[in-house]
Parts: sequence; structure tokens; C-alpha cells
Amino acid sequence: MTGGTPPADATRTGPAVAVIGTGRMGAAMTVRLREAGFPVTAYNRTRAKAEATGAAVAATPRAAVAAADVVLVSLADDKAVTDAYAGDDGIAAGLRPGTVVLDTSTVAPGTVTALGPLVGKTGATLLDAPVSGSVVFVEQGRLTVMAGGDATALERVRPVLDVLAAHVVHLGPLGTGAAMKLAVNSLLMGLNQALAEALVLAERAGVARESAYEVFAAGAAGAPFVHYKKEAYLNPETARVAFTLDLVTKDLDLALALAERVGSPMPQARANRESVGEAVEQGFGERDLSALAEFLRARAKC
Repeated sequence: MTGGTPPADATRTGPAVAVIGTGRMGAAMTVRLREAGFPVTAYNRTRAKAEATGAAVAATPRAAVAAADVVLVSLADDKAVTDAYAGDDGIAAGLRPGTVVLDTSTVAPGTVTALGPLVGKTGATLLDAPVSGSVVFVEQGRLTVMAGGDATALERVRPVLDVLAAHVVHLGPLGTGAAMKLAVNSLLMGLNQALAEALVLAERAGVARESAYEVFAAGAAGAPFVHYKKEAYLNPETARVAFTLDLVTKDLDLALALAERVGSPMPQARANRESVGEAVEQGFGERDLSALAEFLRARAKC
């Protein structure tokens, strides 16, 4: 599957889509789908954020999903996800038989597996479908989707995923997508920690920041992440926030809890969590994860 750029004047229509949660990623997905010609209804607790996407706006999750063929959920944490599905005005109360719910939130595998029966009893199907990639990847249709759940239901929502993603990988039963996302983010946080430390080390040893980064990007360690985060690391004061350090701590906590449950040692993730936790305590929580280098610079001056 490859992602393409939908024409701005697209007139084709497809499945009716509801988006629950229009934060950075949810809003970008809403706009992308609208530009591709899909009818989209959005819900967000802060209504103005949903209105800013240009989609039709519903007053409750139940109302948003009532006529939807596909529901995309993009929320910040496990509590927000669980709360959105429950109650008289929740997602589950509005679902129709045959609707497919794609939950793209980063949550514990147990959270999504617990919601499966709640969705299933309505005749709808829940897939955990977290994504790898930032807002820029959404805008370019280049996300990677990690899907867990019924493979047949996943095929039914391909027209929607084709617009958002360059890669869709079916991993197994419900919950495997969520587990894979935690593994991916653990790797990402390791790269971020190593890059921040190495850059600050080079600077402290007298190498210009731009020169050090040029070497990192050109060498054996020049992973796509290094190239993607170049602007953020070179110009931290104007860096676009793609993934906050607050969310990094949440995801590492989830990954470490999963590791404990399945008996997988993660010494680097534990060390990374300690470092990021210190950065958050020092006021960097709402900054992009690349601000970890700024935190290390501040520590070096102490």
C-alpha cells in the first residue's frame, strides 16, 4: 500500500468517517481525509479544535459515530480512550452493525482488548491501529499502521487507510497493534536519547552543532529519524512540536509495564525514562522530544 497526495479539489466520496479526538494527529487525519473527498464528522472535548478542521462537528462521540462506516479514534491516554467509549453518549452507544472502529491511540494492549467486547456487542468491529509517524507523515500519506484484530475488517477499511498510510501491517489478534506501538516508541526514545547525548557531547568538546549533525546524518548512524529531526535539533527555539516529552514519559511507562508483564528486560528504556522524567520535572514536558538536548545542555552548565 502506498500513500499519495489527494487532489485539493477531490470530488470522490467514500465511506463516511467519524474522527474522535482532534489533537495534532486527529486533526491532521481529519483534514487529510476531507481533502481526499471523504465525508467526515469530528468530535473533540474542546469543540473549537474540531471546528478548525472544517469537518462537520458533533456534540458527543455517540452523535459523531451514528452514521459512520469507519471510526478513527485518536486520544491521548488510556483513561481518555476508555471514557470515550463508555456511557450513554459514548462511542459504543452510537455504533451500527458493520462499522469498523480504528483506534489509533497509544494505549496499553489490555485497554484495547477490554474494549473489544463492548464494541463487538453492537455488531461493529474494533481494531487497534496505532500509527508510526508525525503530522507531516499524515499530510504526506506516509504513516505506518500497526493493526491488530480481524483481518477481514481491516481490508474493508483500506480505502481510508490508503489515504493516510504508506504501510499497513496486520500483526495478529486485537492488542498486538498496541503492543507493537509500544515497542516502536521504545526504540524511538532510545534513538532520541542517544542523539541528544551525542550532539551535546560533540558541542561540549568544541564541535559546531551544525557540523556534528552533518556527520551524524551522513554516517552509519544516520537513520531516518536523524534526518527527520534535523531542523528540531539545530533550531530548538523554533522547533515544531511533534511529540511532547510528557507523552514520551507516558509511553515509556506503558512499555515498561508491558515488559514487566511479559518478562522482557528493558534496561535502556528504564534509563531513558529516568532521563526524560528529569527533563519533565525541569519544565520541558510540553516541548518536543528533541528538547531533551536542551535539557542536557542546561544540566551541563550546572
